[in-house]
Amino acid sequence: MDVALFIPCYVDQLAPSVGLAALRVLEHVGCRVHYDPRQTCCGQPFINTGATREAARLARAHLALFEKADAVVCPSASCVSTVRHRYAELGLELGPDAQRLCARTFELGEFLVRELDRSELGSRFPHRVALLQSCHGLRELELGHPSERVYATRPEPGVTERLLRAVEGLELVWPERPDECCGFGGAFSVKFPEVSTRMGRDRVRALAATEAEYVTGSDVSCLLHLDGVARREGLGPRPIHLAEILASGLDG
Repeated sequence: MDVALFIPCYVDQLAPSVGLAALRVLEHVGCRVHYDPRQTCCGQPFINTGATREAARLARAHLALFEKADAVVCPSASCVSTVRHRYAELGLELGPDAQRLCARTFELGEFLVRELDRSELGSRFPHRVALLQSCHGLRELELGHPSERVYATRPEPGVTERLLRAVEGLELVWPERPDECCGFGGAFSVKFPEVSTRMGRDRVRALAATEAEYVTGSDVSCLLHLDGVARREGLGPRPIHLAEILASGLDG
């Protein structure tokens, strides 16, 4: 499959290794990956702060850039959720091609599991790892099962959990209150830094209690937030993105 790789701003600027890991994983499963360096912000920060005119401008640019792609894959659940669910709220005239593009934009893990039916990739990461379920991925992309939802029967493991359990040597652990927000929330952490920090501190302490060596998830932004809190607190596991774990130990 031909895949367009969508790399969010903060991954490009602060965690480029995550983008490279995503590329390696996609190529490993047989995708032909295309990256257009003209891509820029999807508009998420502007949407979150109510700057709809600026957000619409960025959304139009994003849709025009990726309009020919069979599928767009991104190592960020929150950015994927923005494209898939928020663009329609900006008052844009989304034609059939634009609607198709929004629907065909995937978070890396869900693309592997739901589109390619791949969970075992041959990855190897012999460490104790705690899972951070970010809010957008959990509740808007349904990569897991939020605790506030009542299920008639026990649900199957979520997308991220399935991928991690298939990694050789990895011991997956869960913090107390496993789907509680880390406190980042993008613009939320800027508007309410004291609340954001306190929420982050609670998450870091819960993660430290698992005695995990690493904490992973599908959003670099959340992981960077917790890393900053953990460094100030002097405790907690090291952050590592899901793509980096999946790329670990692959042949080639």
